[in-house]
Amino acid sequence: MSVTMAAALRGSLVTLVKGLGGPQWQQVASRQLSVSAALRGAEVPPARADAIFKVTMVPGDGVGPELMTAVKDVFKAGDVPVEFEEFHLSEVQNMASEEKLEQVLTSMKNNKVAMKGKIHTPMEYKGELASYEMRLRRKLDLFANVVHVNSLQGYSTRHNNLDLVIIREQTEGEYSSLEHESVPGVIECLKIITREKSRRIAKFAFDYATKKGRSKVTAVHKANIMKLADGLFLQSCAEVAQLYPKIKYENIIIDNCCMQLVQNPYQFDVLVMPNLYGNIIDNLAAGLVGGAGVVPGESFSAEYAVFETGARHPFAQAVGRNIANPTAMLLSAANMLKHLNLEYHSHMVSDAVKRVIKQGKVRTGDLGGYATSDEFTRAVIANLGN
Repeated sequence: MSVTMAAALRGSLVTLVKGLGGPQWQQVASRQLSVSAALRGAEVPPARADAIFKVTMVPGDGVGPELMTAVKDVFKAGDVPVEFEEFHLSEVQNMASEEKLEQVLTSMKNNKVAMKGKIHTPMEYKGELASYEMRLRRKLDLFANVVHVNSLQGYSTRHNNLDLVIIREQTEGEYSSLEHESVPGVIECLKIITREKSRRIAKFAFDYATKKGRSKVTAVHKANIMKLADGLFLQSCAEVAQLYPKIKYENIIIDNCCMQLVQNPYQFDVLVMPNLYGNIIDNLAAGLVGGAGVVPGESFSAEYAVFETGARHPFAQAVGRNIANPTAMLLSAANMLKHLNLEYHSHMVSDAVKRVIKQGKVRTGDLGGYATSDEFTRAVIANLGN
């Protein structure tokens, strides 16, 4: 087919998909250029998009705004077709209200995809037990948190070539915000475990393992002590495991899991667990490959996807010092682009980040270097498309 004919066909495609409107236009637009490229013999990179994707951005607290600036700078330099709707929501900076929360939720519901920094939760009790972070998750039903812990080539740690996935249920468990003082000096804190949500997160884990070609799922629990609550979670995982005979299933007690991760993390593939255990294991596993600054994360509901760092730390002591590592947030941004079917741009960003780390010339302080956040970001930009 001639270039002229291909161009005419591409113009017809554009007219057709624009007529669809809304999400259909976005879904088709992200693929249309790769179709015409194939007709012309792949003269341009595949999966470039003519559509602009709207994404909600909540920078959060601590170094969150600085990391989001790095993302915006890299996206601008890479001509990434994403437009951010930015909202500042913070409990510690007097930028939190019911109205602001509703604005963020409305944007997330419209866009379906968001990038979020850590919204710091104050320890002081001010009449509301559920933090804004928790309320966001519940209102969007972001039940599954996924953290892919992957060693970075060129940065050596005690355990190299790590590749494991932590899947955490994050709408109930110990983080149910149900506490009360039954008598003076006695606090009761309720841990909620339900069969429905335990089976849902177990199915998510096994589906993830199947889709990604993983061979084993390990349920993490404390059923030897919490016989009813964690017992129900463990029973639910075992029931779901029977539906996936090709995936090996094991279970492990949380304290032993922590020790095994430090001694021999290679024995694990996909781990699934309730809320609090997941929070602990996320941070422990991040420490195995370089710390909170290098591990991306994401949270899913049936409809929405939120991309954030894997280990959620505001890193408040680094605010304004230009020393935070943008790696985790940039890799999360790359995962978001992949979720939007922007494969070309996703690989462009993630490859640039990994290339900078592998070269070892520009590293932030957490990885043993002396580079500032801005210097690292500029190095990533310089490696875009290389």
